[in-house]
Amino acid sequence: MKKHIIIPIAAGILGLLIGLFFMGSGDKNPAKETAEQSDEVWTCSMHPHVRKNEPGQCPICGMDLIPASSSGSNPLVFEMTPDAVRIANIQTTVVGYSGDSEGSLSLSGKIVADETASSSVVSHIPGRIEKLYIGFTGERVSRGQRIAKIYSPNYISAQRELLEAFKVRDINPGLLEAAKNKLRYWKISNKEIDGIIKNKRINEYVDIRSDYSGVVHRKLVSVGDHLGQGQALFELQNLTNLWAVFDVYESQLNLVKIGDRVTFTTPALLGQEFSSTISFIDPIVNSSSRTTGVRMEIKNSKNQLKPDMFINGVLIGKQSENELLTIPKTAVLWTGERSVVYVKVPNMSTPSFEFREVTLGRSTGDRYEILDGIKSGEEVVTNGAFVIDASAQLNNQASMMNRTLLKSEKQKLGKTIVNFESNDPFKAQLSKVMNQYILLKDALVQDNSKMSIQHAKDLLSALQNVDMKLVKGDAHMFWMKRQQQLKKASESIIAIDKIIDQRVAFDKLSQSMIEVATAFGAFSNDLYVQECTMAFNGKGANWLSQEHEILNPFYGSQMISCGSVIDTIKKENNNKRTDHSGHVH
Repeated sequence: MKKHIIIPIAAGILGLLIGLFFMGSGDKNPAKETAEQSDEVWTCSMHPHVRKNEPGQCPICGMDLIPASSSGSNPLVFEMTPDAVRIANIQTTVVGYSGDSEGSLSLSGKIVADETASSSVVSHIPGRIEKLYIGFTGERVSRGQRIAKIYSPNYISAQRELLEAFKVRDINPGLLEAAKNKLRYWKISNKEIDGIIKNKRINEYVDIRSDYSGVVHRKLVSVGDHLGQGQALFELQNLTNLWAVFDVYESQLNLVKIGDRVTFTTPALLGQEFSSTISFIDPIVNSSSRTTGVRMEIKNSKNQLKPDMFINGVLIGKQSENELLTIPKTAVLWTGERSVVYVKVPNMSTPSFEFREVTLGRSTGDRYEILDGIKSGEEVVTNGAFVIDASAQLNNQASMMNRTLLKSEKQKLGKTIVNFESNDPFKAQLSKVMNQYILLKDALVQDNSKMSIQHAKDLLSALQNVDMKLVKGDAHMFWMKRQQQLKKASESIIAIDKIIDQRVAFDKLSQSMIEVATAFGAFSNDLYVQECTMAFNGKGANWLSQEHEILNPFYGSQMISCGSVIDTIKKENNNKRTDHSGHVH
């Protein structure tokens, strides 16, 4: 994520330095400075610091200048000339719906050695290492291969006992068998035992052989070391079968089940694709990353895959009839807290691009699901968005870095929360809506999807009983728009069985309810605006509660106390809010 933040900052700084360089070397002829001033100021869409009193060409890039007044009419829209668009290689894509594979999501992980295929090469007899036939980590070992030669006094004594027992085999055959078994216990083969008897010669050294095949993972001894019985010399790892382990966020676990097929690739093997099914889901969630490991077993007969290789996978679930509004990932600019795109403004004589904050859903392959901020049929910039954003920043227009400016300009555009006076009958009707909202919130806290649907139905019924004729003017228009938003979000919850998707719709419902509660004060108790910054993979979400205590509807029992109170809507003065520091707005 930090990488995405650094790039736009670097782009902005580079643009600024280039601009300052050319501004410093510009024409400073006093005669021109005292020339007759024009009422119109002309600028360059690619270099907005350039200011001229008459039409002409940009001294930096040579493109035609445009009126500065037209470029600054809307702080959220940045205008460029056709030449600027061509030079910056601005490319756009029309946003549309695509088929949804239920449970489809992108995964990242790595190749891991199969823990069930690890083994150790041990010495079955005590002694001193005289020679190692395997010298380094990573060396391949086959079953039965000679590993080390050791000097063992115990082995020498056992051979003497064998030869003595052989001499009296006719008198005491059991003694001979016992002597042989002692050597067999140390993994001395029958062939070697027969050789000792035949040659009547005692061997000073004994070979240690591997009982398993694999690759040396750890070397534990050196020449000259004394070994105890059962002591390990090497740790082996068989790489014929491997594990592909992916990290899945806890909010995505409902999309994953054993038996799901995942295809994956690795940067080390471009053009090759691997596939297998999920065989294990870790029952424990990592407390730091909030992820759970899911595992697949992979055959690696060609030894192409190696442990710790990074892999990128896509889980393809059952194809459903649902469709998702998606955009290419290249269209999205990240600031750490926000997701930003530039949308081409239609029917403009000058190419214009509007700054938009968007809410992203699931990641599917090379696309993101769009939950809010863009409509189907609009054009988003998929190449050159960084150039537009850096230029907009230099022109003091809305951009990723100009967050403060964006907030103030949104207020000028009428997007700030307002307060309206309303009559008691209207407030009473809204109170019923608020009560159902709170019950819906409590159902999500309890992870009860069926109860959520029931309360969403009751909320929808309460909305239909609100008489919008009771409010007039701006208040009427404000409520009419919010009522439609509330109805749409409630209907979405009613139509959804999965609680994770209900929570997405509840987020939209909460945004409108917070505005309604602030604008009309339709409540009988203090309301607390609460926030969970971790919701939706760090995008954050807000909701209303009648209790100061945090009971998180977006995580439920998983992280019920995650969140904080960021605002309070006071009951004694319905149109005023206090933030957590107690200041009144």
